This record gives sequence, C-alpha cells and structure tokens, in this order.
Amino acid sequence: MGRRATITGWGTYLPDRVLTNHDLEHMVETSDEWIVARTGIRERRLAAPTETTTAMAAAAARQALATAGLGPDQLDLVIVATVTPDTLMPSTASLLQAELGASRAGAFDLAAACSGFVYALAVGAQFIAAGTAQTVLVVGVDALTRWVDFSDRSTCVLFGDGAGAVVLQATTADEGILSTVLGSDGTGAWSLYIDGFRELLSANGATPPKRPYMRMKGSEVFRFSVRVLGEAALEAIQQAGLQPQDIDLFIPHQANLRIIDAAAKRLGLPMEKVWVNIDRYGNTSAASVPICLAEAADAGALKPGMNVVLVAFGAGLAWAASVVRWGWQGVPGREAG
Repeated sequence: MGRRATITGWGTYLPDRVLTNHDLEHMVETSDEWIVARTGIRERRLAAPTETTTAMAAAAARQALATAGLGPDQLDLVIVATVTPDTLMPSTASLLQAELGASRAGAFDLAAACSGFVYALAVGAQFIAAGTAQTVLVVGVDALTRWVDFSDRSTCVLFGDGAGAVVLQATTADEGILSTVLGSDGTGAWSLYIDGFRELLSANGATPPKRPYMRMKGSEVFRFSVRVLGEAALEAIQQAGLQPQDIDLFIPHQANLRIIDAAAKRLGLPMEKVWVNIDRYGNTSAASVPICLAEAADAGALKPGMNVVLVAFGAGLAWAASVVRWGWQGVPGREAG
C-alpha cells in the first residue's frame, strides 16, 4: 500500500445571523414557497461586517486541529480555497497561518469557487503522496453574500457564508483519498461570475466602476450541473476501483436540491445515503462540502472503512470529485467535533 492522505480532523464555522426565506420576502419579489420548490433552501447564514474570511477560516481550522489532536506548529502546509479573500494580497492562507501560529507551514490560496475545497483536497493529498508534506490543513471558506445583489432574486436566495476545514495526514493504511477528478470548461466562464477587475483596470484613473455583483445565467448553470455532478462522481468512483453500490455516503455540493437528487439518481443511490444541509445553509461555495463532511462525522454517520464521495461544481465552469475511505477512529481522550 502506497503513501496516501487521510482525513484526521475536521471543523466548521457558521455565522450567527440567519436570513430566512421569509426575511427575503421583504427584500425582493419572492416567496418561501417559490424558493423551497426551486432550490430546497429555507434559510442561510450571513457573515457580520466584522467577520472576515480569515476569521471564519481560523475558527473552522482550530476545530479541525483539535479533532486531530494536533497543534498548529505541526502543520507543513496550509491551503485555503476561497474566492472571497480579505485582501488581493497577501493570501488568506498567509493571514490564516499567522492567526493560527503555524510558523512551520507554507501557505497559499486556491480559487476554484464552489469546487475549491475538493480541488484543494486533491492538491493537499498530492503533497502528502509525494512525501513533501506530512500534515496539511485544507480550508474551504467563502462570504459570497457580500457580492450578492439583494435586488436580484435569481442569486440572492441561493447563497450563504461559512467555513469548513480538514486536516490531512500521511498514512500507509487502506484508507484516505482513493481518487480525485478535476475538470473545467472555460467556455462557460461567463455563465457565473463576479466582474470588477477588468473595469477597474480599464478605468485608468477615471471614475471608479460601480460595485461588482455576482451574475449568473441560471438555466445554463443548472443544465451544466445536472450533467457534470453525476458524471464526475461516477468517474471518481471508477478510478477508485469501486462501483456506485460500494458507496456508503454521498456528499455533494449544496447548490440546489433538484441537482443533488438528479446526481443521486444517476448513481443509483437512495437519498438515505446522501448528506443534505442546503435547507439550513444554502450554497456556501467552497465551504459547502467540508461543512457537510464535518456534520456527517459529528453525527456518527461515518465509520472506519466507509467509502465516501465528495463532489462539487461551480464557476469556471469547474468541477471536482474525490472518493475517500474513512479511517478516523478517534484521538484518545478526545471526542469528534
């Protein structure tokens, strides 16, 4: 058995402020019934003005380190998946490294929007498999509600803020990251985007452009996601040498309940094997998959030897999938979560 990366710790952070569908009824022309029927979302969390991306990432990271029974000085690498950094430079990962006191660790950001965490998981796993890192912190964190136009009901009902983190460590046991699939179709880039940089650069000192907001061609993104979510998951399962019936838990990106249902049907998995929290948190972008993973672990839904599929899609248009064989059996004297 070769050297692999296995998940030994996890954590989450979700802001306190809850924005319900009924709240949105007073902000934009919509209704709770309309939102639930089309997305499955009932409420989402909004970061407070003082809650930075780095602060949310740090809270999730500290939980993950505690679950793994590790200190920040034991980290070799910090990877943060985000498209809502606090600054253009330095990276959020560098700010997080300083906040945690992870003085030995290299640090960098990865931008793949909603697919970001699974992309970052794949990158961290490769550092471990190559023998250049022993312990890697991977964080998915976004505050997309700061870039949502709350007069645009096609986007403002969908997104929430949050963070999720995992600790990866080297193992030679039959567990950990079994396969990863990464993909992108840049011809669909303008189906989902936040502009601003091009306008700023072209202004050449003239009047600054208006604040950029997220823009989405919903029908195009929906068609793409219904197709790619199931296909990417199936490809990762096959690369791991498994069949869909070998999968014990399916953890998809939480963007739309109809998309999740279509992907589960494509794999022939009953919804009892699918982790869903979109009703409570909406689409938290790069935080979506790790928040689900941590919830499942804390709920006792993951047992050693179980095969888990993680899959996400998003702006790019990009997608990523991974099969993980769960190996965590607990740090002596410490409870999960």
